Amino acid sequence: MPQSEPAENAVPRRERVCFLMHLKPDRVEDYLAVHEHVWPDMLDVLRRTGWHNYSLFLRADDGLVVGYLETDDYERAQREMAETDVNARWQATMAEFFVSESNPDAASERLTEYFHLA
Repeated sequence: MPQSEPAENAVPRRERVCFLMHLKPDRVEDYLAVHEHVWPDMLDVLRRTGWHNYSLFLRADDGLVVGYLETDDYERAQREMAETDVNARWQATMAEFFVSESNPDAASERLTEYFHLA
């Protein structure tokens, strides 16, 4: 039996991405304060490069940050973000809060999804 073509208005399957980052425990409050007012141009470029349903979670006692997002193509979304000036400025600003003291995007650890209940 031939497979049917996907409907024109079908929603593309999004890739779910979860990652970890590690804050300096003594800088957690400062990091949270910065996120109370994320730059509007940073928010715009996140949307434009395909970051959807993006959340950050924190375990404050040791600075563990868990990030979650959905995107059509994570590698493309990361690459396009890396090409923007606003992301370079944001990453430089954020570096001081992280244990690695480097570009937080580059130091993030992507987790493997092994189960999903929709």
